[in-house]
Amino acid sequence: MHRAIAAIATMMFGTFAVAEGVTSYKTNDSFEDATFAVETAIVGQGLVVDYVSHVGEMLNRTGADVGSDVQLFEAADVFVFCSAVTSRSVMEADPMNIAYCPYGIFVADTGEDVLIGFRNYPEGPMQEVQLLLDGIAKEAAGQ
Repeated sequence: MHRAIAAIATMMFGTFAVAEGVTSYKTNDSFEDATFAVETAIVGQGLVVDYVSHVGEMLNRTGADVGSDVQLFEAADVFVFCSAVTSRSVMEADPMNIAYCPYGIFVADTGEDVLIGFRNYPEGPMQEVQLLLDGIAKEAAGQ
């Protein structure tokens, strides 16, 4: 059901790509501008980026080592951060929500599109995190 709704919305609006368990938005920005927009949106929420994982560089660097010549991304970074307020709220509801912390938003240049997105979180208290990440991703993607 969710896939059908997402597919229809993509056809109608063209704003996000569909992957199982992932929400992503296309942006018209370059990869560099999109990464700047994500960092700015995170900081604009009063949060601190703890780490930027350069996943695209790692995949390109290690492809031959694992017997692959497939280039998955032109570039791809994941911004890792947490929110003391949101994390406390969801962990007070269920301390095992620690398994979802820290949070990440990715920027990926597929060679055709630049995408900004995040993994989906389960129903219940973690939807508070889902809303936070969705707001940041939409802002960064210019939605």
